[in-house]
Amino acid sequence: MSKKHRPKERSQPADPLILAHGSYLHLERGRGELTVDAYAHDLELFGHFLRHGAKKSDPAKDQERCVWPELESATTTDVRRFIQDLAGRRQYNMTSVRRKLSSLKSFYKFLKLQQIRADNPAIEIPGPKIGKVLPKVLAEPDVMKLLATRIAGRDDARRTRDYAIMELLYASGIRRAEVARIDLNDVDLRTRTIRIHGKGKKERDVVINKAAVDAIQGYLRYRPRTTDPALFVGRSGKRLTPRHIWHIFREIYEISGIKYSATPHTLRHSFATHMHDHGADILTLQELLGHESVATTQIYTHVSMQHKRKAYDASHPRDRMKDR
Repeated sequence: MSKKHRPKERSQPADPLILAHGSYLHLERGRGELTVDAYAHDLELFGHFLRHGAKKSDPAKDQERCVWPELESATTTDVRRFIQDLAGRRQYNMTSVRRKLSSLKSFYKFLKLQQIRADNPAIEIPGPKIGKVLPKVLAEPDVMKLLATRIAGRDDARRTRDYAIMELLYASGIRRAEVARIDLNDVDLRTRTIRIHGKGKKERDVVINKAAVDAIQGYLRYRPRTTDPALFVGRSGKRLTPRHIWHIFREIYEISGIKYSATPHTLRHSFATHMHDHGADILTLQELLGHESVATTQIYTHVSMQHKRKAYDASHPRDRMKDR
């Protein structure tokens, strides 16, 4: 991976309370590394706000991790001003604001459990209301365009690995963090099944298509020799991280010619929507996606109808007839 596109790994938080909160989320609540790091960033953003107010720039561009003693004594008024600043001057979308408020509520709940403070200053702050937003989905021709995209100049090991990752994302609808957790012994290409280590340490088996099987077999012929049990490894022989998966997707997407924005999670939404469009029932999708509640999966029935309506309008000639 070139220096330009090499993902930067975030260091551990310098603040001991943020670090302890992250360990609690990971070890006792089963949260993944992406969630833990996102919560840490939210808390650092709040610490920066407490120290500097709304005048300074957003610290998100800084790589330095600081200690924020101001967090321990924050008040409900501080939290309310922070949320107002995010939604107002900073123009964060409401989903991001709600996530950051959830981070604060979780952090101060942890401080109460540790008897560091007696109250939770964020608990009474209501999250901003957001409407139900349908997930973005790639049209089937655009998925085919994405899967057919190759980056010139890559060696066989990297070229076949990246192609296998892209095929797997669309074949299974799994999350990028779940891709990174797959070990060689989780994969059974004969039965076309993979054991997935999902959120909250929950495991499930997913089925993949023959295209993904062929892509993985092609990659395994070039996979570097290593003692690391991971299915997908880098040139050093070490397991790829979720951040690496994101950058692999991004590099391929940027030269694919697709005009609208997409992420690895867009392929998850596309998998579910296209499966439902072609007859998969909602309970099967729930199992494959690893949703705890079928209500979460139900959104894809709405997305499917939206796709069907577009296809109908594009195909049926009546509304375009001159005598109408």
